[in-house]
Amino acid sequence: MPEESIKVAVRVRPFNQREKDRSAKLIIKMQGKSTFIIDPKAPQDEPKQFSFDYSYWSHDGFVELPSGILEADNSLSPYASQQRVFDDLGRDVLKNAFDGFNCSLFAYGQTGSGKSYSMIGYGVNHGIVPIICDELFREMQNKKDKSTRYEVSFSMLEIYNEQVRDLLTKEFPKGGLSVRQHPTSGYFYPQGLRILPVGSYNDIELRISEGTENRTIAATNMNATSSRAHTVVTIYFDQIIKMDRSETKKTSVINLVDLAGSERVSNTGATGDRLKESTNINKSLSALGNVISALADISLGTKRKIVIPYRESVLTKLLQNALGGNSKTVMIAALSPADVNYDETLSTLRFADRVKRIKNTVVVNENPIEKLIRELKEENERLKLLIDTGKYNLQLDILPGMTNQHIELMRKNMEEEILSQIQANQQVLQNSKTSWDLKLKNARLDEKRALNQFDKKVPYLANLNEDPMLSYVILHYFTTDEITIGSRNSTICFNGLNILERHAIIRSIDSHKYELIAAEPGSKIKVNGYNLNGSTQLRHKDRILFGANHVYVYLNPLNEQESSPDLPSIITWEFAQKEIAKAKGYSLGNNLTIEQEEIQEKILSLLPLLSEVNAISEELNKYRVFEIVLMPISSWEGIAIKGSKAMIKMRNLLNQNIWFWDEEKFINRSFIIKEHYQKFLDGEEEILYIAKDDDPFWEPIEDTLLGTATAFLQSLAYSLDFADEICIVDYKGLEQGRLSINLCPCLPSGKVLSDEQFVEQPEDLLNKPYSFKITIRFIEINDERHNKGLRIRYKVFNESEFTETNIICRNTVCANVKQIRIITIPSVDQDWLGFFLDGCIIFQIFAVQEEGKPNTGLFQMTTRDLKKMEQKQDNTNFMPISHANSSLPGDSKLKSELTLLQRKFYRLEQKEKRIQQLCQEWTNNHDYNKFYKLISAIAFSSGTKLKATSTVILSGYQLTRNISGANKENPVDVYLFGNEEQEYIKDIEQPNADRQKHWDEYYRKTALKQRRSSITSRIGMNQQSTINLMSLTSNSRGTFTLTTDGSNQNGQQNYNDHSSIFFLNANSTSNQKKTYEEPKNDNIEQLNENNLPMTNSKTTSKHNGTKSTPKTETFTNEKNSTVCTIQ
Repeated sequence: MPEESIKVAVRVRPFNQREKDRSAKLIIKMQGKSTFIIDPKAPQDEPKQFSFDYSYWSHDGFVELPSGILEADNSLSPYASQQRVFDDLGRDVLKNAFDGFNCSLFAYGQTGSGKSYSMIGYGVNHGIVPIICDELFREMQNKKDKSTRYEVSFSMLEIYNEQVRDLLTKEFPKGGLSVRQHPTSGYFYPQGLRILPVGSYNDIELRISEGTENRTIAATNMNATSSRAHTVVTIYFDQIIKMDRSETKKTSVINLVDLAGSERVSNTGATGDRLKESTNINKSLSALGNVISALADISLGTKRKIVIPYRESVLTKLLQNALGGNSKTVMIAALSPADVNYDETLSTLRFADRVKRIKNTVVVNENPIEKLIRELKEENERLKLLIDTGKYNLQLDILPGMTNQHIELMRKNMEEEILSQIQANQQVLQNSKTSWDLKLKNARLDEKRALNQFDKKVPYLANLNEDPMLSYVILHYFTTDEITIGSRNSTICFNGLNILERHAIIRSIDSHKYELIAAEPGSKIKVNGYNLNGSTQLRHKDRILFGANHVYVYLNPLNEQESSPDLPSIITWEFAQKEIAKAKGYSLGNNLTIEQEEIQEKILSLLPLLSEVNAISEELNKYRVFEIVLMPISSWEGIAIKGSKAMIKMRNLLNQNIWFWDEEKFINRSFIIKEHYQKFLDGEEEILYIAKDDDPFWEPIEDTLLGTATAFLQSLAYSLDFADEICIVDYKGLEQGRLSINLCPCLPSGKVLSDEQFVEQPEDLLNKPYSFKITIRFIEINDERHNKGLRIRYKVFNESEFTETNIICRNTVCANVKQIRIITIPSVDQDWLGFFLDGCIIFQIFAVQEEGKPNTGLFQMTTRDLKKMEQKQDNTNFMPISHANSSLPGDSKLKSELTLLQRKFYRLEQKEKRIQQLCQEWTNNHDYNKFYKLISAIAFSSGTKLKATSTVILSGYQLTRNISGANKENPVDVYLFGNEEQEYIKDIEQPNADRQKHWDEYYRKTALKQRRSSITSRIGMNQQSTINLMSLTSNSRGTFTLTTDGSNQNGQQNYNDHSSIFFLNANSTSNQKKTYEEPKNDNIEQLNENNLPMTNSKTTSKHNGTKSTPKTETFTNEKNSTVCTIQ
């Protein structure tokens, strides 16, 4: 018997519109039979090369003919049309079928790569399946003679989640069709699959339409995802040849397989999910990969014994004959050309490369009919004897260590297989007694031609599906004045999530208009993305969502002009989902970055799943609610990474505990949840009482990310310390509390460096040892619900492990942390310096959660009741809550930069004043050499801080104390430059009491001058500003309100003749109000800069929505911080 390798072809599609909008880069090249793929992350590297039987270039170089058919735009174009693909692959399939060989053709590739286009086609560009069917009947007509007659039968099935569905019937048995193994041949087959006779290509078209409609209905009712299903169309082609005294039957089985999207195998592994192995959704393609690998190893001539794992999945059982069996097989691998799909496309090419090594042993299926009938009868007698004598026990593959229960189960399964085969053989024998013409006549009587029963000029509903091939398949025509929609006893019956018995009513207003009415108050209906309350008049192209997943578009051929001109010509599933997302508050745009586009796609793909899972939670009363959140990657990972990721937040309605799941984990869980729900619908009520570990809605208690506090490190690059209360911000950008931290340069021992270690240029730190200290001093959170405990963790630079605190804040919302960590760098390099200048430390704050017992009253409420109660509470809170200490996330960085600039400013200001002094001296003494020497010394000097004795410092600012008496002003820094600097350094090295007095007196005079000049300039600026600012009025809580239209809270005008103003000390511990007169010149030094009006950068906005209300500013002093709230 000859061996023949599987024939493999690859085909690359054009860019889709989304890829064009992104300006995607092409990563596929083809030359002859070779295909090259370019790594977009390393375009300079040598492209990876693969060789196949055919490499089809369908990316560009084509033109659309007036008929709509796509053809090459010139004779030199490499474009591969649908007809060319059929000529290369399909004609061989037909030839082999007429020769009596079994044939298989299957398409492989990720979702959206063009599998369905190659297999089925689109519009007038028919794919290989319909062309094969059409050409089969053409060839039969051409070869028709008296000695040969042809019989063609058709079946169509779908494999979804390891269940087999017969698509030529609307009845779906519990658990799907059973897959049995033939006890003689060893091949598998679906028991009870309908195999219907067809007499023409039109019959096949009708059967495919029927199967597609049933597939769509099942996918909607059972919450199935079409991209996860495998579709198998099988054509049974028999040639009965009359001999002199007998008839010979030549049989060919043609399997045409459209496999599910291959990308799901790798991307839905749900790393870390305890239930990752509990779902069957990926089992088929994973098992297929294992079978391909095993067959490829066998073809390479390996000496080790290899067991081919056909039994691992339903798909591989049914494809056993096509892979490694008696079949001539062709595979089309569909490739995505865009750089964003590089990993998936490379995986597809590697899979195809393994498949081409497989060799099948093929034989012609030709036997006399009398022999076939005789063998069937003999086989039935033999099988009955096995049952009667029990000798089938000898065929059991009993392994050492098997329990009696396991052996008994194997015996029972074997007996069922034998009985099933006896029944199948009996059916074949019975069919052989019925003429082919009678079979065909009966099959045609059963055909459904629902599409031809109605006038297309009446309004109707057309379904929308994520798979474009399944959209506009189900059509509900309006043939009466009132159409009822519900789960039973309705004009249109829908099954599935959130569909009530009486769900909706569509009623005629006049001959051309209809209105949609919610039949029950709890009916879940969305029209154009928004919830339907009451009724609405339907307009052409309105999008309607019934329940959780029945999406339809209303089409009215009698009144098409009433639709909005902004709507697309064809309404798609994606358009409807974007509309729902926008109505939920998601901002979806067109001019997006690649990252934003990817997040948008994820949100649109997750929203339908989310709706279904929330609906199942209600149906099964699981007290869980799910929502999509956009989590900054830096917050989740704890390191500075740009971008966001879509995550799912699961919340327990009983105790408000929350969990965050990544996309992969949620998708994995959603399919397990839908499996459980299907079992519940099938009557398995025990699914409601499964153990917690097996429940996909249950998750062990874990600490939840409350928020992050970001500390920027720029001050460390200049050897300056930084201390502040940093805002703890959650993923929404809302403040959840404050974290007090301190970053300061230090010695390896931990001793803090003095200000003299300040460096002008960060590059001065390079190649030197450097130590700094991180101190977490204090934490306070806003929500008392998180008082069960907190923990803080962070990473520094390129650390792989987190530094973490112990559990703090038990039974309280604030606590002193006092965690100190010293980090020593042996030698600062450019990476560390860059980290100081542009990096940050992200402190992650986790809240401890407990499995607390909820209020017993909540258990008496259902999940639906609790959600309604929360919704009512949310509707009463339209105004955002104002937090007393709310701030912007960038406060920490701004303060760090401000501190640094203030230090630089002090030095430069004093340097400028010293230069001005020298210039004044120059006017009296024109000694150019001395002047040039002094100026040069100052210009190139970074300055040295003058250290005065503590007595002088205290006396220097006794007169400039804060008038409120709460705090003392910080001493003035005085810097020396040029010759004075050198002179001071010498005096420090050789201590002398007289010289110290000299420098103390110098410090006192210089400090006093700086205060006078600084306060004078600030007061001058403030006088002008206070003419425009009117008055500050305080309430009993210490909140000061400023009205910018010149009125106070009572609406009275206040104009202050002497420019008096209220000052609020930023460091005051109590909320006080003082009025100061403008000082006289000789008492200017009595004021200090902390008495000036000041606002903190921590700002929040709130709109009260009141008309004709003056714009107000509120200054609040609370817990050593000043907050400005603009209303």
